[in-house]
Amino acid sequence: MKVSDLGTWPDANGQMCPSRLVLEHVTSRWGVLILIALLERSYRFSELRREVGGVSEKMLTQTLRTLERDGIVHRDAKPVIPPRVDYSLTELGREAAEQVCALGRWTQSRLSAVQAAREAYDDQQAHTP
Repeated sequence: MKVSDLGTWPDANGQMCPSRLVLEHVTSRWGVLILIALLERSYRFSELRREVGGVSEKMLTQTLRTLERDGIVHRDAKPVIPPRVDYSLTELGREAAEQVCALGRWTQSRLSAVQAAREAYDDQQAHTP
């Protein structure tokens, strides 16, 4: 299937296309990992930070806020002491996360082919004057 077969597909390559920002948010480095984690279950902030290894508190906060604004993540702040905030996917977020998971599964299943291509490329570059 070609992109042109999708009918009124927005031109995400267009600099001003609004879908471009959503695509950027969902497929960002941390966006992908957060969506995959939240597809399994809801998380408290600190749990999610541990689950998504390597993300800083600042980046996790920024990414969650962005995804919440896009209607992808739901933030549930409970009025208890100490404060408790849970993050989960909205219905829209679940759809996006399932798409991202499919890409993640493809990446894992084809990793050896990618590594072989990288090695072939590096060998070729090493022998090119």
